[in-house]
Amino acid sequence: MSRVRTGPVLGLTVQTVLLAGLAATVGLDVAGWLAGLGYGVVTCVALQRGLRRRGVDRLGPADRVTLTRGVLVGGVTALVVTGFSDPAPLAVLVPMTAVALALDAVDGWVARRTGTVSALGARFDMEVDAFLILVLSVQVAPAVGPWVLTIGGLRYAFVAAGWLLPWMRGALPPRFWRKVVAAAQGVLLLVVAADVLARPLTAVLAAVALALLVESFGHDVGWLWWHRSIRPVRPVLPVRPVAPTAGTSISVPRVSPVGMLPSVPSVRPRVEAVADRPPFVAHQPV
Repeated sequence: MSRVRTGPVLGLTVQTVLLAGLAATVGLDVAGWLAGLGYGVVTCVALQRGLRRRGVDRLGPADRVTLTRGVLVGGVTALVVTGFSDPAPLAVLVPMTAVALALDAVDGWVARRTGTVSALGARFDMEVDAFLILVLSVQVAPAVGPWVLTIGGLRYAFVAAGWLLPWMRGALPPRFWRKVVAAAQGVLLLVVAADVLARPLTAVLAAVALALLVESFGHDVGWLWWHRSIRPVRPVLPVRPVAPTAGTSISVPRVSPVGMLPSVPSVRPRVEAVADRPPFVAHQPV
């Protein structure tokens, strides 16, 4: 087996072992098993494709940390889906989620210290974060209300909007507040899922999480709209002069060559060429 495949396949193997351990201890139903395994398979396949496209033969040290987080998220997913029929064991779900959230700060630190920061690692980290927030939203929805599912669905709605609106696929500049909002989503939803506060307080925490996320997404959507690419104006072709016939005088207006056309000022700031932008950069509050 090639080294490109060992990392993702190892993650899928560990994912299966974790699910078997959960089934033997706290119990998993068929739906939980399928959800956990399906998540593991999709992660394995997507990570293999990403490694091939990047042209590398192994996972970096930070990617291994993210893969560990992904395995934990698969276990959380299985527990949450099993909780549809029986209450999810919070004594296992909450610590597992807390470790996954804590490791979110570790993989970035490892990537910077080892000089292995990459677009693939950032995208992998973002997808694990986004899916964990979606799963936590599903977990707390029965207690808080279905509106909390908006927290988990906003990022995927942003991606879907990019399929329809090309300007939504632009590259976003780094923004520290976006990282703060991303971390706050997981922490606030974990507190709500732990069920240690009164129901009114948990609803307030979920509402704060949603408000922060809406502000972050709204800021980025506004930035992308303002800096969207301007469609180039079709150049005016010069008119071929017509030879006048005898007794006829034809006046042909002078047309400036294309290279001499005056520039038209724009009311918006100029947008730099997008040739260096990646084809798709997903939103990262999550």
